[in-house]
Amino acid sequence: AMQPPASGEPFVLSASLDNARHLSSLLRAVHFQDHATCFATGSGLRVTVEDAKCIQANAFIQAEIFQEFVVQEESVIFRINLSVLLDCLTIFGTSSLPGTSTALRMCYRGYGYPLMLFLEEGGVVTVCKIKTQEPEDLLDFDFCSTKVVNKIILQSEGLREAFAELDMTSEVLQITMSPDKPYFRLSTFGNAGSAHLDYPRDSDLMEAFHCNQTQTNRYKISLLKPSTKALALSCKVSIRTDAQGFLSLQYMIRNEDGQICFVEYYCCPDENITEAEL
Repeated sequence: AMQPPASGEPFVLSASLDNARHLSSLLRAVHFQDHATCFATGSGLRVTVEDAKCIQANAFIQAEIFQEFVVQEESVIFRINLSVLLDCLTIFGTSSLPGTSTALRMCYRGYGYPLMLFLEEGGVVTVCKIKTQEPEDLLDFDFCSTKVVNKIILQSEGLREAFAELDMTSEVLQITMSPDKPYFRLSTFGNAGSAHLDYPRDSDLMEAFHCNQTQTNRYKISLLKPSTKALALSCKVSIRTDAQGFLSLQYMIRNEDGQICFVEYYCCPDENITEAEL
């Protein structure tokens, strides 16, 4: 394994990964803004990206995915330019030849220090230092399981087809979840008129269906668009809403080695909706 240069300062975070793609593909799934907040604990790494206080994306990379993952403090948190981090992780190009991969060692000395990346492919080592910034306060969508009103788990292909078929010229995606018909309905209101897509609760695509009450909420499609990157990588998606209509989309992503990671998107409902419009 690659050893970083020795120095008196211990690292508060050090991690190594045989295949940097396991990290870069997940980060790409949340890369819709330049900056991200990284949050490391003993259980792994969470990378959070937000926009306009309406949408938050979290990539979770569990400690087990890494060959080594050591956090010396209870939690380590810093803000970083995600575009730069992705450029560094893919410095050897994204089209690795079959059988070759970029090995990564990542080290961080703590507040005020850069994040250091040592990337090695085919005997060539590149060292990148990325400036870190003061973390900002993140939104707390407070999505604890007790507040979830409706929850559906779908095979991702079902939602991928929906996004392909629905009219993306619509400003909003309307989601209806109900214990009764139509059970789960996606609606758009675009230039071509309104379109609805219904999923029966006994659909082959439906892995789980727990709906307690009928809810119809609208979400700005522009806010949901970034989550299609995660959808493309995922095998299953959990769709949850709370009483206020906040939406959680949890994407289960299996990497090339068969390991499971999660990307979660939280989205607030579009406020400008009146009961009359429903």
